[in-house]
Amino acid sequence: MWIEQMPNWVRKFYPTVLWRKDPTQKTLYLTFDDGPTPDITPWILDQLDQLGIKATFFCIGANAQKHPQLLQEIQQRGHAIGLHGYSHVRGLYKDNPVFMADIEKGNEYVNSHLYRPPHGRLTPKQAKCLSKKYTVVLWDVITRDYDIDLQPQEVEQIALTYTRNGSIIVFHDSAKAKKNMQYAFPRVVKQWLSEGYQFKTLNNKTI
Repeated sequence: MWIEQMPNWVRKFYPTVLWRKDPTQKTLYLTFDDGPTPDITPWILDQLDQLGIKATFFCIGANAQKHPQLLQEIQQRGHAIGLHGYSHVRGLYKDNPVFMADIEKGNEYVNSHLYRPPHGRLTPKQAKCLSKKYTVVLWDVITRDYDIDLQPQEVEQIALTYTRNGSIIVFHDSAKAKKNMQYAFPRVVKQWLSEGYQFKTLNNKTI
């Protein structure tokens, strides 16, 4: 459970971070990390269109630099974008100047007020500093679609087990997660829709 859904006592060390939205509302916030990726992101966009929902894409700056048209397409289709750093630098393992410089470089290409740290790794001090400029977003549920030791059905079950009102849910538009994500993502969304959940993006209207 520590991976899929961080306990509340840990979250208290990060009071400036957004983990979950309103628990009284039957609303979910679907997010995708690590894109945009030409091999995967367009498929996700088509699926979202078919499902009739919107999502938030936390993009790596280097990928946005390589694929600006795809970044633009995400926005044109009505989805929100957030920053996931320029080169996926983890805050816990880098000096603050290096970490912050990577974030600022990434935002030259992504241009968002939303930021999600790679692997969710950052110190409370870094989170507080970043919150002066960004809305720092972690998650209520991480599906572990990136875990090659998990079967797609296991990823599906993780998502269904831990998701609740107000959950911010993480999938990935990356090659590593492709197999698990493509199986689990449409299936769990259809299940949530059948249960009466609505979906919103993380933007100025929802934060």
